[in-house]
Amino acid sequence: MSLQVTVVGVGCDRCHKLAENAQQALAEVGRPDVSVNRVADLEAVADLGVLLTPALIVNDLVLSSGRVLSAQKVAGQLRRMGAAAEG
Repeated sequence: MSLQVTVVGVGCDRCHKLAENAQQALAEVGRPDVSVNRVADLEAVADLGVLLTPALIVNDLVLSSGRVLSAQKVAGQLRRMGAAAEG
């Protein structure tokens, strides 16, 4: 499964923490090859329809907005989406 993981936020500590947690979760589910993209431009944030940051978007689906998910919660969501590496 192809993955696009994006953290949306203007670069605050919470945004950085969510990006760290997302990268850790990707490693946990066997997808360390996937990078976490960041969107910080305010116009781009608005275009994505995100009202509260930080937000986590996976394959165009907003998984969270306005909070920092733990790496375990992100990994759980990725598993439910079937994004874990096959093996």
